[in-house]
Amino acid sequence: MCVTSIYEARNNFSSLVKLAEEGEVVELTRYDKPVAVIMSYVDYQDKKQRQPSLLDKLSALKDEFADVVDDDGFDVTPSRECPDYSKDPWA
Repeated sequence: MCVTSIYEARNNFSSLVKLAEEGEVVELTRYDKPVAVIMSYVDYQDKKQRQPSLLDKLSALKDEFADVVDDDGFDVTPSRECPDYSKDPWA
């Protein structure tokens, strides 16, 4: 993996893109902290296909909590005891 600052990357962008095309991942840093990467489009597509989409994750959560949430999205889990707001708390 190649690590370079954003300042250096700006001056050598074409060569860094060429490295990425050859399969090298280029890590960009700002003040010595990683902030971004440059990678080949093929590697990006492979990584993207291996990860479930947000929609898949949400569907799985919906199925998992189907008995807790009604069709309108409200929690229908029975609560323990609701406070009685009809009583005056200062009385």
